[in-house]
Amino acid sequence: MLDWQIATVKAVRQETPKVKTFTLTLPGGAPPHRAGQHYDVRLVAPDGYQAQRSYSVASPPEQVGEIDLTVDRLEDGEVSIYLHDIVEPHDRIEVRGPIGGYFVWEARKATMPLLLVAGGSGVAPLMSILRQRAAKGFRLPTRLLYSARSLDDVIYCKELEERAAEDVSLEVILTLTRARPPNWRGYARRIDAPMLREVAAPLGTPAIAYVCGPTILVEAVANYLLEVGFAPEYVLTERFGPTGNS
Repeated sequence: MLDWQIATVKAVRQETPKVKTFTLTLPGGAPPHRAGQHYDVRLVAPDGYQAQRSYSVASPPEQVGEIDLTVDRLEDGEVSIYLHDIVEPHDRIEVRGPIGGYFVWEARKATMPLLLVAGGSGVAPLMSILRQRAAKGFRLPTRLLYSARSLDDVIYCKELEERAAEDVSLEVILTLTRARPPNWRGYARRIDAPMLREVAAPLGTPAIAYVCGPTILVEAVANYLLEVGFAPEYVLTERFGPTGNS
């Protein structure tokens, strides 16, 4: 059983109008995470009331002694509102982790091309994978298909562009479901089977897929991937919602 520990907020970075990344310095001796794992964050009020939420780690395991948690501000989210509206650098918050052993990726064990599929802030654990991938010099073909409402809602937009420009084995594909810039040539609809077939085709087979986002997106994408030929054991999913991860 993991104990709750006190982490210190090292930095807060605005990613999009509704998303911030919180860099937390962990207590000495905190175990390193694996790409794809998450941490719990707990708030305790003076009267004893508690609220907690799970957030995927966006930083790579190589970022020793600290983690990045990327948090979407939800209007009905007690923890996310507190983090966005109250928390500043040098504040201290309770955390517990790392947690999770199924939705993980380790460069030293990786032998298959990667298909990463994200919806909204579900890109966070996939970013941990991409960052570790770069740190370890992993060069097997990798494609990220990222669904967002608009270009302004694409988290890590600049970093994703830069990583794809520097690495010919990585391609980032966006689908914008609500608003598009003028002359947009990318996808402009929700993820479906034909889109996944097109995106996955250059990877060849077998490839392994990691899918993270809202429950409805994750369930649909998992089914579509089976439809287009992915083996069930090579479709790993993580979802978020009222009781899930971010």
